[in-house]
Amino acid sequence: MMTGRRLQGCRSRFHINEDNGRFLLLAVLIALYLLCGAAIFSAIERPWELKAQDQWNRTLHNFSGAFNVSLAELRTLLREYEVAIAAGIRADSLRPRWDFTGAFYFVGTVVSTIGFGMTTPATVTGKVFLIFYGLLGCASTILFFNLFLERIITLLAVIMKACRERRLRRNGLMPPTIHRASAFSQSESLAGWKPSVYYVMMILGISAIILSCCASAMYTPIEGWNYIDSLYYCFVTFSTIGFGDLVSSQNAAYENQGLYRFGNFLVILMGVCCLYSLFNVISIIIKQMLNWMLKKLECQCCQGCHKSNAFLGRRNAITPGSRIRRNHFSMEAEQQYDSDIDGRRLSGEMISMRDLTASNKVSLAIMQKHLSETANGFPRTVCMSNRHNGFSDGVGALAIMNNRLAETSDTR
Repeated sequence: MMTGRRLQGCRSRFHINEDNGRFLLLAVLIALYLLCGAAIFSAIERPWELKAQDQWNRTLHNFSGAFNVSLAELRTLLREYEVAIAAGIRADSLRPRWDFTGAFYFVGTVVSTIGFGMTTPATVTGKVFLIFYGLLGCASTILFFNLFLERIITLLAVIMKACRERRLRRNGLMPPTIHRASAFSQSESLAGWKPSVYYVMMILGISAIILSCCASAMYTPIEGWNYIDSLYYCFVTFSTIGFGDLVSSQNAAYENQGLYRFGNFLVILMGVCCLYSLFNVISIIIKQMLNWMLKKLECQCCQGCHKSNAFLGRRNAITPGSRIRRNHFSMEAEQQYDSDIDGRRLSGEMISMRDLTASNKVSLAIMQKHLSETANGFPRTVCMSNRHNGFSDGVGALAIMNNRLAETSDTR
């Protein structure tokens, strides 16, 4: 009994060290990614900035000489106009910023964390109210995105399960007389099958591309943008980056204005949900690649890493480009990892189809647990006191917090 607890404590400490290594490696890679991005964008955009600045200076000098206005007075006027722009005043006639429809558009960009910056509160009361309004609104919207991710993954899993079952029936690997509801319980071919994370990423990526292309085809004639600018706007908006250089639904009037604004709202909502789901799936793959890189680094630094990893029960993370293999385990292995229903989780696979068909609803916390086990190599042990601490059924950051609380209590 003491040996089991000691081994469990070793696993917990090993997981903490592995998480720290993954965190540091990801921080270094992000820093390098930022440096490379800054160098590339500086090389691309800096010449255009210098050219535009030179052209603007020539325009100011020409205007000053033609109308006998000093450059100091002219720049003062331009600075006052910049203040007017911040208040929503434009040289061209645009729709009111703070009527009800304009305010509704604004709060939509706030709670979705897009934040275009075209409309911002100018009063002290509005700025203070925005702090409290955004705190609750952003948290609720993130929860909505997480629940949307749960349902989209469930839908994709059901569709992929039906396709695989049909393929097995066509190839004669599953008797056609077996009822669909009991197919997974009676067929070994589908008992432990799970949809691949790569297939889910591909489906979400194709969906995001199709949605962006259709939305760009709508924005191009209505807003007067070219197609590349429309695609650029879709990505900036759907990813909630929200630069604000291009913003839809800002003209004073449109043809079929009510229909267009409603369609614009639906497109933005669907796009943000779709790209948010895609980002979450891509983050799982990035985590698997980090595990693979850490494994390679450990193998170079330590000669006996394979023996220590075998003692600690670590299972190797997925190697990019490697072939996914199925393994069969005995009843002792299944009892040893009681938190892992189907035994050892296969690399690159997401949720158990047998659990899905039995409950017909998969919570996001369980899905994240399976994904974490896939990336980390073995299920984390959570003490019973932390399973009911208010975060056990959490989603997103709440599930991560629950795991961290469990590890903290185990180390104590």
